Parts: sequence; C-alpha cells; structure tokens
Amino acid sequence: MRRLTLFLFLMAVAAAPCVAVDETIAGLKSRVETALPEQRPDLFIRVAERQLREADHLYREGHFDEAQADVEDIATYSEKARDAAVQVKKHAKNIEIAARKISEKLRDIKRTLAFEDQAPLEKAIRRLEDVRTSLLKEMFSDKKDKKK
Repeated sequence: MRRLTLFLFLMAVAAAPCVAVDETIAGLKSRVETALPEQRPDLFIRVAERQLREADHLYREGHFDEAQADVEDIATYSEKARDAAVQVKKHAKNIEIAARKISEKLRDIKRTLAFEDQAPLEKAIRRLEDVRTSLLKEMFSDKKDKKK
C-alpha cells in the first residue's frame, strides 16, 4: 500500500509540468501589475506572443480591424518587455530572441495580406526591430564598458 501511494505521488509530480496553464491575455496583463520587476519582462513578452497568435487568427478570419488592434498591442508590450529587461538588467537575450521571432511571424502574416492592409504590420515590424536593436546595443555596450 505504501509503495502504491509513493508511486501515485511520484506520477503526479512527474505529470505536473506537463499540465500547461493556458492563461488568457487579460489574465497575463493583470499579473503584470502585481509581478516583481524581475518577472515583468517575461510576462510582457508572453502577452505579446499571445496577442500575436490572436492577431494571426483574426487575420485568417478576415477581422482586420480587430487584428490591427492586436498588432499595436504586440509592439507596445514588446517595448514594455524591453524597458523592463533593461531596468532589471536581466532577460535581454530572451526578449531579443522573442522579438525576432514575433517580427518574423508578422512578416509572414504581412505577405498574405493585400497591400492596403499591410501598413500596420510594417509599422509594428519596425518597432520590433527598434526593440531588438536597442536590446543588442544594451547587451554589447555593457561588455565594452566592463572591460575598460
């Protein structure tokens, strides 16, 4: 009986990481407000990634106005992630990588749209590239300053 209980306990512990809690965008946004500063960069970029999935879905369904609002949020939350990462001096590499992936996905979405619907995506892509550039400058300027 004791072995069975131990076995069940170990199986529950092993299965726990496999259960992913798929938080809503609103839930993530509310968590940001109460999160520690070290946790904010990750939460901000997770919001941007979720908004990206939502925008992709909306574009595929033909809801361009709603998708454009999500695209604006993607750029805004990516900038917030950058600012938070620079503030706490952590997570800059992860935020830069995530911003690159988001930017690539936005380019893919942009290629599927008519020319007149591409402007908001192009603007967001430029903002994401600015995020990446500033993060790269931050990451590599620190190393140069420390060597001097």
